Amino acid sequence: MTSAEICIILAVAVYLLGMLFIGFFYCKLNNSAGDFYLGGRKLGPVVVALSTEASDMSGWLLMGVPGLAYFFGLADAVWTVIGLALGTYLNWLIVAKRLRRYSARLGAITIPDFFSHRYRDRSGLIEGIAALIIIIFFIPYTASGFAACGKLFTNIFDVNYMPSMIISASVIVAYCAMGGFTAASLTSLIQSLVMTAALVVILVFGVHTAGGWSAVIENAKALPGYLDLSHSTDIVSKQLSNYGFISVVSTLAWGLGYFGMPHILNHFMAIEDGEKLKVSRRIGTVWVVISMAVAIIVGIVGYAMSNAGAIAPFNSPSDAEAILVRISALLSKSGIFPAILAGLVLAGILASTMSTADAQLLASASSISHNILRNVFHIELTNKQEMCVARLTVFAVAGFGVLLAVNPESSVFGIVSFAWAGFGSAFGPLMLFSLFWKRSNKYGALAGMLSGGISVFIWKYLIRPLGGVWDIYELLPAFIISSLFIITVSIFTPKPAEEIVAEFKNI
Repeated sequence: MTSAEICIILAVAVYLLGMLFIGFFYCKLNNSAGDFYLGGRKLGPVVVALSTEASDMSGWLLMGVPGLAYFFGLADAVWTVIGLALGTYLNWLIVAKRLRRYSARLGAITIPDFFSHRYRDRSGLIEGIAALIIIIFFIPYTASGFAACGKLFTNIFDVNYMPSMIISASVIVAYCAMGGFTAASLTSLIQSLVMTAALVVILVFGVHTAGGWSAVIENAKALPGYLDLSHSTDIVSKQLSNYGFISVVSTLAWGLGYFGMPHILNHFMAIEDGEKLKVSRRIGTVWVVISMAVAIIVGIVGYAMSNAGAIAPFNSPSDAEAILVRISALLSKSGIFPAILAGLVLAGILASTMSTADAQLLASASSISHNILRNVFHIELTNKQEMCVARLTVFAVAGFGVLLAVNPESSVFGIVSFAWAGFGSAFGPLMLFSLFWKRSNKYGALAGMLSGGISVFIWKYLIRPLGGVWDIYELLPAFIISSLFIITVSIFTPKPAEEIVAEFKNI
């Protein structure tokens, strides 16, 4: 084993042990389900801001975005990032404060809780279906994070994928099961800082290795359409394709997903004071915009490094997701200190996947133990018993995630894209209507969730393959269909009770 590999292993090991220590430290501070799943609504604005965005970005920031920019140029990555930046800002601006007040008023600690209490649904249908939607879309989403961790260690140390993936998943599960939401949020805060440092280190080293910024631009300009926002270029086939209006609208639609992401919305509910969300919004939005912009630039820089012969070229978009890993490997060969920096970068990639996987694990576990077992099936549990069930559920959900992550060839971007559409269409419209339309009712809520979730599958697998004008990211049409169902069904069914309307007006 080389000195560079030893430095990398030490850097990653220190990071992992730090995450476990946080989980252990907060283990005894969870006295109820509210503490475990929502941190007792005691998080400060900085923790909420950075932990929210770290759990949002996932491995997509340090793997998906650079890989997309590397392989196809600016268009796809830039328009997607613009949509996400707008969605991030609007979610903080429109949803965060009102959701914090409303959920606290209702005593809701999960998103299914909120929908059920908001519409006074005593049948358990809204809560049960919402919980099932979370489980259906979050388990593969979590699996993509585990797979990203496995790919990381496989690429770095040339070890078997399965043991690497299982070890990574075990660390995530351990600090989640011990420390709950508070531990996951504080680790995500640290992870956001590590991710930022990783991007800066790779950017500076990459530009230097490629021959300077002018060389990066010259390489990109040499490939037709690579820096064009109206064209997309495949670097292997050199094929240039138009990136027209439908493509732009389709990628901008990514921003709609934010209104329905449980692991993001939970952070809004957890802040100690709703009035401090303005600070969180500013910090979170600035971090997201800068981080995503740097991630795109890293992809372009990586292409220049390949042309300069510094790193081997990638032959597929899925392979290109390992670009930061390959650049880190090159950095580690420059000496002891660069090897430590390379370890920091690799810890950053690990952080980007862990920060999302932990939030998703908790959201999935809460859906099973709190929403389904306790509220839908009315299984009476003491605080101690519910905490035990919550932790066991974290292990169970993680187990299913590990089973789905056995295929190392799956694309991080592809899995995230589909899960994002599922949540955005099933929960996004309903969240907006529940917060801002007093006439919406439980019948419209059910119709909106079901039509949105089902439409994602129909559009993805039956309509979008037709191509042409139908080749639109499934989130957009499914979001529209869900909204229409909520409006139509609510209007043609009984009005909500006066108690619900009065409560709505007082939020």
